[in-house]
Amino acid sequence: MDDELEESNDKGGGAGWVMTFADLMSLLMCFFVLLLSFSEMDVLKFKRLAGSMSQAFGVQQKFRADDPPKGTSIIAQEFSPGTPRPTPLNEIWQKTTDDNRNSLDVACQDMGSSNTGESGDAQQMVVVDKIQDLVGETEADAIELATALSKEIAAGVLEIETAGRRIILRIKEHGSFGSGSAELSPDFRPVLKIIRQQLRDIDGSIIVEGHTDNDPIATARFRSNWALSSGRAVSVAHALFEDAELEQARFSIAGYADTKPLVSNTNAAGKARNRRVEVIVMQGLGEEVKRELEILKDEFPAAYENVRRELMQRFELTPEEIF
Repeated sequence: MDDELEESNDKGGGAGWVMTFADLMSLLMCFFVLLLSFSEMDVLKFKRLAGSMSQAFGVQQKFRADDPPKGTSIIAQEFSPGTPRPTPLNEIWQKTTDDNRNSLDVACQDMGSSNTGESGDAQQMVVVDKIQDLVGETEADAIELATALSKEIAAGVLEIETAGRRIILRIKEHGSFGSGSAELSPDFRPVLKIIRQQLRDIDGSIIVEGHTDNDPIATARFRSNWALSSGRAVSVAHALFEDAELEQARFSIAGYADTKPLVSNTNAAGKARNRRVEVIVMQGLGEEVKRELEILKDEFPAAYENVRRELMQRFELTPEEIF
């Protein structure tokens, strides 16, 4: 037998079991191919299985970009919880002398605010700060007006000053009116045109006031200084009404004769200074500040008095502007 195997190997042939093994492998492969061809794949179940595996092992896990990193808390890092403390606005007492009563009467005693003075002071500071800002706006408007009229101011024809929320543009008699006359000089009308253009961009009501010295006047046209001062104020107002650039509803006109002199009328220089027409822009405090003043007056009378006194002394506001 061994001799036959050696003889067959020498002739180049293989062992006989190899062919049998090869046939067996071929049959097994065919068997599995047939099993695969008969099977069906459930795609939905496969995806569920893959998803469960990914969540179980953390594979391909997705995070939203706006989600905070796990294990941290911005609130915990930046804030710490405070201890809640109730505000003791009311003190409640339950009293009874009858042990058989089913309920007790509640007596509330308003303790008031322990920081009433501090609240009044804080509100006072808020109002003063707001008015200071408003006064700063008025001063800025006056500077802009003075810049546009710098030539006339340098020539001594005009004066501009501020007092609180008022811009006072003072037109001197020299260069604007003739002596004892209410007719505007033709050379002064271009100046009023500049004033008209500037007032168009400045908020506030406008008062035109006429003033004279104390020298009496009695002419065919003007019976007194009252008539002269009023006539000059009307002439300036009519000049400002030209071209309809300014609404007439903003204006009021008054003549004061010699009742409101700037300086004494004892000499010629003083009398010349008192003869003038003033264009006053009243910008007011605004509804918001007035409302806060009303609240301050009702809730903190002492603080309101302090504010009123400071506004009149520090900002030169008139009582009419405050109330």
